[in-house]
Amino acid sequence: MTSLGLVVAEFNRPITEQMEQEALEAATAAGAEVYETVSVPGVYDAPLAADRLARRDEVDAVAVVGTVITGDTNHDQVITDATAQRLSDVSLERDTPVTLGVTGPGMSAAEARERVENAAKAVDGALDLVDELPDPSPATDSDSQ
Repeated sequence: MTSLGLVVAEFNRPITEQMEQEALEAATAAGAEVYETVSVPGVYDAPLAADRLARRDEVDAVAVVGTVITGDTNHDQVITDATAQRLSDVSLERDTPVTLGVTGPGMSAAEARERVENAAKAVDGALDLVDELPDPSPATDSDSQ
């Protein structure tokens, strides 16, 4: 059974609560176990939690969910760009799939509510990566004989 870490941003909780539920239902439907759910204050805080989960031998992949709603400045763009880059770094540094189920930037709260299913897509993507990625150990000549 594939074991997932789940990171959920608390900011915009009425929306991220629905996203968390979508993620848990997607994991259950796929026959995966959510090993641990870590709540973080906001999306920007997710990379550290994802890194901690990715370090655990029991965790095969990490899905991150949250939403960033637009405001009067371009703060939402800055937050999502930085978060996406650092989550990608965690995935590569830990050799563990880390998927981005964060909606935004440039969305209203209503648009974010319409996209809560992106959390399920993040779980599905994490599970697909666990299944499809090749073994990280290089093949040796004796392996191919």
